[in-house]
Amino acid sequence: MHDILFQPLELGSIEAENRILMAPLTRGRSTQPGSVPNEMMATYYRQRASAGLIITEATGISVEGLGWPAAPGIWSEEQVEGWKLATRAVHDEGGKIVLQLWHMGRLVHPDFLGGKAPVSASATTAPDHAHTPTGRKPYAQARELPVDEIARVVNDYRHAAENARKAGFDGVQLHGANGYLVDQFLRRSTNLRDDEYGGSAQNRTRFLDEVLTVLVDVWGAERTGVRLSPNGETQGCDDPDPAETFGAAARVVEKHGLGFLELREPGPDGTFGRTDVPKQSPMIREIYSGTLVLNSDYAGAQAAAAIEAGRCDAVSFGRPFISNPDLPHRIAVDGPIAPNKDVPKSWYLPGPEGYVDYPTLAEEEAAA
Repeated sequence: MHDILFQPLELGSIEAENRILMAPLTRGRSTQPGSVPNEMMATYYRQRASAGLIITEATGISVEGLGWPAAPGIWSEEQVEGWKLATRAVHDEGGKIVLQLWHMGRLVHPDFLGGKAPVSASATTAPDHAHTPTGRKPYAQARELPVDEIARVVNDYRHAAENARKAGFDGVQLHGANGYLVDQFLRRSTNLRDDEYGGSAQNRTRFLDEVLTVLVDVWGAERTGVRLSPNGETQGCDDPDPAETFGAAARVVEKHGLGFLELREPGPDGTFGRTDVPKQSPMIREIYSGTLVLNSDYAGAQAAAAIEAGRCDAVSFGRPFISNPDLPHRIAVDGPIAPNKDVPKSWYLPGPEGYVDYPTLAEEEAAA
């Protein structure tokens, strides 16, 4: 029934054994202070190594870019050593894993920055509240990055990509979605600039282009991917013409010849984006000729149908992988999909509960 999901796939030069990918999932389990990956995180990824490819949780490229409690980073040597635990664990199980590189831009609260303002494409303020170590607080106005500092941030991405190589990953994915820094440059509501980084869609993709240039320089295009979310407003980041904006972004991705492009397009129960916006994936599919991955709210049958119809080459699963470490096997045998515990409480709280204590189907059957 789902045979196409278990056909091998090349994401550039990354060879996936199946087309059920694990989407990036922020879980907040790194060791503090220092945002250092640990043994528990390595266990979590080891348990899910049967995915065709694991895309890690969003990982801060710098102190400036990380504003989520207990999310991991990749700027320090200690973090590199911590991530080695996870890459070795996944590789020991025969799996593949890439690191998602993250700068949150204006969504970093000043509490993470010693009271300093966050940075963004323009001096704007995100709606709603930030999650901080001391509770929810209103976002603060960001300061606009001057051109010389843009170059500095691009170099932070290079440093993070180099550290990802040292940590033993199979590649990297640029987080360009969900209203974070790259997305803030792409969309008109958050990019109010009148220089070479603002105005036209081509100018608004300049930052994306420059970051991808350094990532490809470090990793090669065949081991570099990007995630975009062409799906309307997300965390206060929006654009009146998503087809123009994300068509331009897709042309940048195609120019670089990236190994894979993942699109976040939420369904009725999705997060990070409206569900009433026309999907841009058919248009992007015409522009980008590489491996296209769709994400959000898929079940096994729906994923297989999307691939069979030619809408994508693979599907990345998020929340189902939280409570089903053996998700590919469950889909293969039409087994039950276990629900998440204490949703969404256990998604982000520290400790093993709701993180590494979900049994496989075989373990459930043995216990029964």
